[in-house]
Amino acid sequence: MTTRLPIDDAIPELLNALKANGRAVLQAPPGAGKTTRVPLAMLEAGLCDGKIIMLEPRRLAARAAAERMAETLGQRAGETVGYRVRGDAKTSKTTQIEVVTEGILTRMLQSEPDLPGVGAVIFDEFHERSLNADLGLALCLEVTGALRDDLILLAMSATLDAEPVGQMMNAPVVTSEGRSYPVETRWLDRPLGAQARRLDALIDLVVQAEHETEGGMLVFLPGEGEIRRAEAALSKQLPGDCAVRPLFGAMPFAAQRAAISQAETGRKVVLATSIAETSLTIPDIRVVVDMGQARRARFDPGSGMSRLITERVTRAEATQRAGRAGRVAEGVCYRLWSKGEEGALAAYPPAEIEATDLTGLALELALWGAEPDDLAFLTPPPEGTMAEARTLLNMLGALDAKGQITDHGRALAALPLHPRLGHMLVTAGTSAASLAALMAERDPLKGAPVDLLLRLEALRDTRAFQRNRVWQINMGALERIKAESKRLRTRSSKTDLSPAAMAALAYPDRIGQRRKGDVPRYVLSGGKGVVLDSGDTLAAAPYLVVTDTDGNPREAKVRMAAQISEREIRDLFADQIEWVDSCAWSKRERRVIARTQERLGAITLDDRIWKDAPDEAIDRAMLDGVRDLGLRLDGAAARLAARVELVRAEGIDLPDFSLDGLMETLDDWLLPMLSGQRSADDWKKFDLLPALRARLDWSQTQELDRRAPGSFETPLGRKVPIDYGGAVPEISVRLQELFGVTRHPLIGGEALKITLLSPARRPIQITRDLPGFWAGSYSDVRKDMRAQYPKHPWPEDPTQTDPTLRAKRRT
Repeated sequence: MTTRLPIDDAIPELLNALKANGRAVLQAPPGAGKTTRVPLAMLEAGLCDGKIIMLEPRRLAARAAAERMAETLGQRAGETVGYRVRGDAKTSKTTQIEVVTEGILTRMLQSEPDLPGVGAVIFDEFHERSLNADLGLALCLEVTGALRDDLILLAMSATLDAEPVGQMMNAPVVTSEGRSYPVETRWLDRPLGAQARRLDALIDLVVQAEHETEGGMLVFLPGEGEIRRAEAALSKQLPGDCAVRPLFGAMPFAAQRAAISQAETGRKVVLATSIAETSLTIPDIRVVVDMGQARRARFDPGSGMSRLITERVTRAEATQRAGRAGRVAEGVCYRLWSKGEEGALAAYPPAEIEATDLTGLALELALWGAEPDDLAFLTPPPEGTMAEARTLLNMLGALDAKGQITDHGRALAALPLHPRLGHMLVTAGTSAASLAALMAERDPLKGAPVDLLLRLEALRDTRAFQRNRVWQINMGALERIKAESKRLRTRSSKTDLSPAAMAALAYPDRIGQRRKGDVPRYVLSGGKGVVLDSGDTLAAAPYLVVTDTDGNPREAKVRMAAQISEREIRDLFADQIEWVDSCAWSKRERRVIARTQERLGAITLDDRIWKDAPDEAIDRAMLDGVRDLGLRLDGAAARLAARVELVRAEGIDLPDFSLDGLMETLDDWLLPMLSGQRSADDWKKFDLLPALRARLDWSQTQELDRRAPGSFETPLGRKVPIDYGGAVPEISVRLQELFGVTRHPLIGGEALKITLLSPARRPIQITRDLPGFWAGSYSDVRKDMRAQYPKHPWPEDPTQTDPTLRAKRRT
């Protein structure tokens, strides 16, 4: 007799909702039984004529779910219930429920959008918000609106707030109450501190839990590397009757099945990634030990693709993991963090669409013929990330200049590879299979130079490589690379490109040209800069293809690369190399540089003097030089600017002559006057006054001269410039030149500030009351000046004396 599960109580309501609406959202906690019970219930109820397709985010979960449902029916997988995952499938003509991984649904939709023979699509574990699930649901929603209004859609979630999904799908939400036993949570007394000790501390915690508890134990670690190290340590420290079983996605299915099956004797300790959080049922688990980390797909600027990045778990994930200890009896959860650290955990993991590389999504949308705004995404893809993805697809030839998919793009979309690697494989053929598999995986060599050829050497003859080299090899990664390489070799014919040339096909934006200097710095064709260790074997290479870096946004350090020749670059990218005329200001040389250059993106393959560069291009480059060097307002130019600003402050409509205003409008007033200027030295000699004057029309000049005259005319008819740079306008003039002046000069009704100078043009007195000076302190000045300058006139009554600049006549 079949054991009753919590989901069984919610199934009648769910079936009614699907019958009435054709859509529904099912929210049920882990362990409720939704994965294995709901598809069978839908089949038994006869909800649809066609096949039921259920999406699972992981291959192991897809196979396990199919086998469990088949077992419920007393059958084997491949009969009524089958599965299809990458590299494996069990289906037949009688298959009515097919469990698939998410990418397979996308291929089905792109191939036949109306999904012939399919009656319902179930999105299991939708709370994980994988990119493929978001895309698959968006495409299915469009299909139901345009082609198949009879297609049933069901999204099933364990922890997600289901209301937004229901609103987007215009579907009712059905909730199932889970059933679980109490789980006691035990935290660390204090934060662990050093990250390097985390794995050792976890191993100690597992040993402690083995002494304190009973029943099966599920230990959560972030990835294969940590699992393998923990397996080696625990196999020595745990009692002999404890079976330590690893569980991660890249394992052979037989080993995965051994990890999730019932232990025959003794106690089982399963070391698992987040693959064991939901979907999978592992019998007799009563203890959970959580390392508190998870690996998520994130855009890795180092590789230019998505990579699995280790991050802290969220509260939702930690809750799911703890719940695995309470499915069959009361349990215990050990957490490798303190209770005080719990509040710092994020509530939910972010949707993959928010943080991962979107090149594949952009290609799928182009193949579908839609913009992101055309489809119903629960989280819209970020515009900037989508723009970058389209730029790369254009470089790969997958999109044309109008953003439409090309035949080559259609070929790339059919491959289970990142478009970078797919482009390399399609273009270079089977000889690129090993390289594609290598670049899709983490670096299998630790501490080795960056040369990509070393990794290929390790792949070709691992034993010989181990004998002759000192670097540590990640054998697990190497075996996965070999298996993937073998799979990819069946897809195309062979060509004779070098590994570096093949890598360049995948990374046309990362062809590096060495900069001048002793330090091996490179500028990449995509415009970014990278640096190599000076002692690396490739440090002297003039050109590189960079396939991996540390991702530093300022200047990334190269982690993997291959040397490529200029001839190979020219042969591969002949249609993208172009001659570009460049006339630009050089900050380093402080002058205009006019060159004509043969370029691939940002790298220069040939560089020549542009002898006949037009004057307009030179002037515009010099204008950038002015922005770099700055405006130099002094002398007459400074006085003119000060006059204009004084009058503008009175509300008169004149151009902005402030320094900021002049800089903002350089194109308007300075560009026409820059002819012949090419360097910082030229700019130093340049007279700004004519250019500033030309900015004022005749009427503006007249208004300016009336309100703020540029000079004061002395009694001798000499014009003395008025300085408007201070609090009040002022002039400096020889004292003798103002003899006979009995009224103080005014500017705009305000007394002019006058600095009276000696015959040697040294300041004697400052006054804004010349008649008062003559009548007052002049007599004291006269006494001092007569002694110092006896040859010059110093009359007793200067108001009755004619102005002069001459000395007294000799007698």
